[in-house]
Amino acid sequence: MFIAEKGIAGIERVSVDLTAGEHLTERFRALNPLARIPVLELDDGRYLAESRAICSFLEARYPDPNLMGANGEERAFIEMIDRQIEFHLLGSITACVRHTHPAFAALESPQFADHGLAQGQKMKKAAQWLDRQFEEQQYVAGPRFTIADITGYCAIEFARLIKFRPEDEGLSHLAAWRDRVSGRSSARV
Repeated sequence: MFIAEKGIAGIERVSVDLTAGEHLTERFRALNPLARIPVLELDDGRYLAESRAICSFLEARYPDPNLMGANGEERAFIEMIDRQIEFHLLGSITACVRHTHPAFAALESPQFADHGLAQGQKMKKAAQWLDRQFEEQQYVAGPRFTIADITGYCAIEFARLIKFRPEDEGLSHLAAWRDRVSGRSSARV
């Protein structure tokens, strides 16, 4: 989604089947020894892992449109809320999905259902916090679309796996924001 928002062309996408264990192969571990996705191959043959690091690299190489802050102060506030979403919303969603969804049993063995359910409750509290963000602003970090919106949107979309829908929880601001973001062409990539 970040690549699409930036309008960057020429980055080949390669699917990695996690449920089949493709990320655990020797070939993939040569790209990222921690066996995690995503990984970006750079022009010089090096590999860069971790979503945030990849986005920072791409933001520096393709500064327009700016998604991570135009100056130090804006960067700090965008990063703050992006990290809050990542740690408190997406982290809880991920733990809930990995420990409760049957399709993730192979990735999270053993699964701890009680832990997953507890994380689902924490996710709902984080979603309530995020809903309040939209009472006074159109986007997560303020008046314009940023990486924080991408992180938040991806989190809310991932939560569909555990049947979480903001409108079902009375989170009307969050639902309206999700609908606005889903209308962007980058959300359909």
